[in-house]
Amino acid sequence: MSHTFPPFDETLKALENSVKTEIGIENIFIGDALGRFLAVDIVAPENNPTHATSSMDGYAIRFVDQQLGSLIISDFIPAGTETHGVVNKGECVKTFTGTLMSEGSDTLIPIENVEVKEGKIHITSAVSKGFAVRPVGENYKAGEVLIKKGTKIGFAEIGVMAEVGMVQVEVFMKPRIAILSTGNEILDFGEPKVSSAQIRSSNHVTVEAILRQLGCECMRFKLIRDDRDVIEQQLRQALMWSDIVITTGGGSVGDFDFLQSILTDMKIENIIDGSYMKPGRHIRVVKTGHKYIYALPGFPYSASVCTFLFIAPLLRKMRAQTFALPTIKAYMGELYKKRSKFVEFTACNLRFIEGQLVVDLEGKKEGSSAILNNLLENPVLLRVEKDVQKIEKGEMVDIVLLDL
Repeated sequence: MSHTFPPFDETLKALENSVKTEIGIENIFIGDALGRFLAVDIVAPENNPTHATSSMDGYAIRFVDQQLGSLIISDFIPAGTETHGVVNKGECVKTFTGTLMSEGSDTLIPIENVEVKEGKIHITSAVSKGFAVRPVGENYKAGEVLIKKGTKIGFAEIGVMAEVGMVQVEVFMKPRIAILSTGNEILDFGEPKVSSAQIRSSNHVTVEAILRQLGCECMRFKLIRDDRDVIEQQLRQALMWSDIVITTGGGSVGDFDFLQSILTDMKIENIIDGSYMKPGRHIRVVKTGHKYIYALPGFPYSASVCTFLFIAPLLRKMRAQTFALPTIKAYMGELYKKRSKFVEFTACNLRFIEGQLVVDLEGKKEGSSAILNNLLENPVLLRVEKDVQKIEKGEMVDIVLLDL
């Protein structure tokens, strides 16, 4: 482990540069694609609509014929029916929403604007040329990219894919992530607490929950005690199943933190060996083949923040999305005093007040990196640079969104 921590942005850039391949691709039914990520661009196969179409119930007319005052109803075309014949001078065609406009017509006059008597319409209120007519390609034109590769599929994406006639779609496979937590002091689910020195583990299941919300398939291993041989065995087993292995705890520099020496002994490529940041400065990321191993901190707040800062960008890059952290500007709503010499990421509240985005720390507790409840109530992360000592109320600050 390095004693000199590289700058945070350099470590993030090193991670981005290490990504050489994308996640594998599978074909699934579009109705099952909600929440998945597109592995291809969705391109319009044809214009939509393919022909000029009515957007209201009414009568297809020639715009210039409105000056005649009344027009003969020459035809009746229900929706879904092909048109036949031509609209000539002094004629109109009864037309419905979604019906193709008859040849020769260029305007749709609504039923509310006419009176019908003895096979004619009598125009009571004229309309502009092209009124209520959807032109060819109004929705999209043939060859247009409708949905970009990497897009997370929602209801609208599913609807558009159905509209262009798709049955199946290529999506990125769900990344498989194995999660291992180590430590003699931590208790797994259901284990009774028999000593005040014991801690009920939450970091492994919290990280798992974040990753599931990010669209990953997770396997959470049973908690591992501080035994070097067992940790190494479980780590190698996890690598066989997963694309990414995440460990929490055991990655620092204590007497029982075996993970660093295990990684050093393995055939790996070092990507990140610490970062000048708080929390999580002892984070380590290595690569073996095309698989990643993350050694996250043991404290639940630290592990969660590092998941958003280092794992979420990796997942985005592997799914053809933007790697960069989702960052916005906001105004500081109170005086903030820096607590360390590092680049800090502090949970805070983001509010919309009098037309401005404002952040504050109301309800957030100062203290160690173990305060997981600081991540309740949909927080964001206030980024404070290493040379900043304090931020005055009203100053502009950088905010990292915890984008799920």
